[in-house]
Amino acid sequence: MLVETAIGRLDVQVGFCSECGHRARNEDYGGVYFGTTEHQLRFGVVAAIADGVGGAAGGRVAAELAVRSFIDGYLGQSELQGVQRSGAGSLEAINRWIYALGRSDPALSNMACTFTGLILRGRHAHVIHLGDSRLYRLRDNHLTLLTGDHALSGAGRSHILTRALGSALATPIDYAIEEARVHDRFLLCSDGVHGVLSDRRVEAELALRTAPEDAAQRLVQAALAAGSGDNVTALVVDVLGLPAANMTDLVLAAAAWPILPPPKSGAIVDGYSLGAVVADSRYTRVFRALDQVEQRDVIIKFPKPIVGEDAVLRQAFLRETWIASRVRSPFITETLEVSPQRRTRLYTVLPLYDGEILEQRLTRNPPLRLTEGLGIAIRLTKAVAALHRGGIIHRDIKPDNVILQSGNRLKLIDLGVARLPFMEDAPVVAAPGTASYMAPELLTGAAGDARSDLFALGVTIYRMFARAYPYGEVESFSHPRFGRLVPLTTRRPDLPAWLDRVLAQAFAVRPEDRFEDALELLFQLEHAVDAALPIVAVRQPLYERNPLRFWQLVSALLTILLALALGLLRRHG
Repeated sequence: MLVETAIGRLDVQVGFCSECGHRARNEDYGGVYFGTTEHQLRFGVVAAIADGVGGAAGGRVAAELAVRSFIDGYLGQSELQGVQRSGAGSLEAINRWIYALGRSDPALSNMACTFTGLILRGRHAHVIHLGDSRLYRLRDNHLTLLTGDHALSGAGRSHILTRALGSALATPIDYAIEEARVHDRFLLCSDGVHGVLSDRRVEAELALRTAPEDAAQRLVQAALAAGSGDNVTALVVDVLGLPAANMTDLVLAAAAWPILPPPKSGAIVDGYSLGAVVADSRYTRVFRALDQVEQRDVIIKFPKPIVGEDAVLRQAFLRETWIASRVRSPFITETLEVSPQRRTRLYTVLPLYDGEILEQRLTRNPPLRLTEGLGIAIRLTKAVAALHRGGIIHRDIKPDNVILQSGNRLKLIDLGVARLPFMEDAPVVAAPGTASYMAPELLTGAAGDARSDLFALGVTIYRMFARAYPYGEVESFSHPRFGRLVPLTTRRPDLPAWLDRVLAQAFAVRPEDRFEDALELLFQLEHAVDAALPIVAVRQPLYERNPLRFWQLVSALLTILLALALGLLRRHG
């Protein structure tokens, strides 16, 4: 069998061969899935083999069930979860299924199998493995074993598996991720091949660089000639081309539209009548606009053409569109789809959310009281939790990126610098963000994860109440020590101590001291107050209730004091 594809610039060739050998039946099973253009862009190419455990009834059933169900299960999950979560989650469910069948159906008693899967997505090779089938990679004519055998060591014991699908209700699954390169050659094989052929012989056969189909057949015939007493299966995958860097998994959201100089207010672009400029930075210009086709008010964000920054800007815009169109939450910004026939350039269209930016709310009095602020904090934490469930790290949580809407609603916006672990085509050298909200590890070059988002979330909530930063304001390019933490109750003695403790854990200096995830923080915000002491209402000071009256009283008092001072001077003059 020979299969070729060049869809989406991921160009692979596959060859497969499997023989019974000296066995009465073939209990090995292999499969490859390319899918549609959309599926390949979202999920990649999937190759897998399984080897039914000898001596157990239903070995072939287990092997075929494992490969087919793994492919179906992986493709049936959200691509936002990443390969590790989707692949391992699918295999865990299959393990439970095979285990249950092997103990409920006498014809399939104790059935089990090995499993080795290869998923090529973007510029990475993902490995999911259980048992003693193997995955090799030939690169620059050097063979590397990418899996470890789950079997006993020693003479005469290597056939005894320590892990297999269906052998236990729960079993650890190996996962690894490798950088893929053009001209990599991968070999998935059963122990009928590697049990009789040395790694040097396997390397020599693969290094001949014959067509994948020929290479698979040569390996199978060599194993049979060497006296293999087992089923013999080889699946060869050649990588002939990879997607362009910085575009993996984002090309699905939009084609390569040009980045043009940003327009001005009053212009009409693709049927959008541009109104006032909402924001204008080095990289983007944002307008309020009227969609003349759909007759609705929108926000349009245009990137600015900057020499040497084209790929970065394009990646940011495609990422924002891609994420927002797939994460469904009442607390997360959306993007509006633009017909390809209508679009002539790169930009992002967002709904126009009526409301107030949280940063603006913090500049006016009165300060947020506990009930109102806690409601905002809970909704914002739900927004972050929704992103994290999809495997997305926001990386720029701050009051400027939160819109407060009427009816106690909220939107977390600006997904242009978000990170998608397990879906990146290149390592992130440094995480973006606003220095005062960045966790210590980000300032030393870490890419950012869920716990660094929790740090920024905690600082945002703290500042929402205190109008200050827990460790002080951090200037860009500075190196803060994160030593002195000012408790929230020091700045707001009217707030309960439990809230101070919860936030202090959210923005702890060490990542391991923070909450495990956003849901844990959410639980604390929603339920900690139930176990806390009653909150004593603090009367609002006159300055906050009536600033004009306050200054009138101050002026009157100063006038009286001045008159008294002048009287004393005359008396003693």
